[in-house]
Amino acid sequence: MKVRKILVSQPKPSSDKSPYYDIAERYGVEIVFRPFIKVEGLTAKEFRAQKVSIPEHTAIIFTAKTAIDHFFRLCEEMRITIPDTQKYFCTSELIANYLQKYIVYRKRKIFAAKTGKLADLMPFMLKHKDEKYLYAVSDVNNGADADLLANNKINFDRGVMYRTVSNDFGPDEPFDYDMLVFFSPQGIESLMKNFPDFKQGEIAIATFGATTAKAAKEAGLRVDIEAPTSKAPSMTGALDQYMAEHVGEAAQAS
Repeated sequence: MKVRKILVSQPKPSSDKSPYYDIAERYGVEIVFRPFIKVEGLTAKEFRAQKVSIPEHTAIIFTAKTAIDHFFRLCEEMRITIPDTQKYFCTSELIANYLQKYIVYRKRKIFAAKTGKLADLMPFMLKHKDEKYLYAVSDVNNGADADLLANNKINFDRGVMYRTVSNDFGPDEPFDYDMLVFFSPQGIESLMKNFPDFKQGEIAIATFGATTAKAAKEAGLRVDIEAPTSKAPSMTGALDQYMAEHVGEAAQAS
């Protein structure tokens, strides 16, 4: 198999030390970063339609930096002042540290899990069961998280603050890739929306996460690379492994 051009459906890395660049150099391929989906914030009017009042909540749950951005954007648009007593529960320390963009960081008001999983926030939240929580989410939030909160008798409301939409391709935008790399079911949906007559042929498909792989297969696509695995916990690791086993061998044979 010859792979000359790879589309990675994520924004371009902010650092030139990304493993993707190492892969491009090692195997002599071009890697293009082009998201299939993009995030749009809900308007204040759309948020109000949910009948969720931000000031009524004493604690906020964040599982993504994007949620933080849109929470504070909506607060500013609706002229809501967040009290100093507000508590913040974040699924990772990286997300918790991002709060410094908007508030004065005080550890006694900010709680963070170390794993990125909502389940690992439960010990903190169960110690603060008297709080009324607002769970800041997107329109494609996993319902299992809400079930987890409900099963632990956490008093909470879901507040959808942003949505994921297809990042459509322009009519003159080339689509001449030998491999497509996806990270969400929404990316697969966008591919089929943009190219309803898409024929995979020899194009390799790489997916990250079980739900993304499932969406690809349900769309009739052949999944050539699935990550994470025990040997390749990252997409770049899985991609490097695939290139070494397939593309490298093909190059040597030629």
